[in-house]
Amino acid sequence: MTYKKKDIYSDEITESLSGYYKKILEQLGEDAGREGLLKTPERVAKSLQFLTQGYSMDADKILNSAKFKEEYSNMVVVKDIELYSMCEHHMLPFYGKAHVAYIPNGYVVGLSKIPRVVDVFARRLQVQERLTHQILEAIDSALTPHGVAVIIEAAHMCMMMRGVQKQNSVTTTSAFTGEFKKEETRNEFLKLVTAKLK
Repeated sequence: MTYKKKDIYSDEITESLSGYYKKILEQLGEDAGREGLLKTPERVAKSLQFLTQGYSMDADKILNSAKFKEEYSNMVVVKDIELYSMCEHHMLPFYGKAHVAYIPNGYVVGLSKIPRVVDVFARRLQVQERLTHQILEAIDSALTPHGVAVIIEAAHMCMMMRGVQKQNSVTTTSAFTGEFKKEETRNEFLKLVTAKLK
């Protein structure tokens, strides 16, 4: 089974969204016909399709496209995975890093597939808490490992640009299954995530 990532824009959706965004610009008091804004509705329409492409992606297919039988049974950690998502409450970005680990149970997965799974769920309208669990559940379901751990640290523009306007706040969420529910295993994961290897 092969998996290919594609950035494809629907002409029909682009045209429809562009019309809405032209109206939004006008209702905000802008001149949608001025030079700087002429192509803005189309650009925003394409941008939104890219930022929400996770709806058309399948995490299970991605993981199973590079799933290999392997007797390795120690912790596998992929840390500092950049993520960019959109808050579903205000449709403003939140961004940060995900740290993901699993303990294999007869199968390992190609390392690049873990960041791809993060993108599958990040490229949707989201809340950070749900995003954390969706990543964990996808890996747990596809690999049936001895345990999965996910930590996400993110800054939310809906808190920084509007509302409470706190510029330096970071939200941390975590989820653990299996062996990671044991304090010793969880502490090993946290130590690896925070370590700076030379």
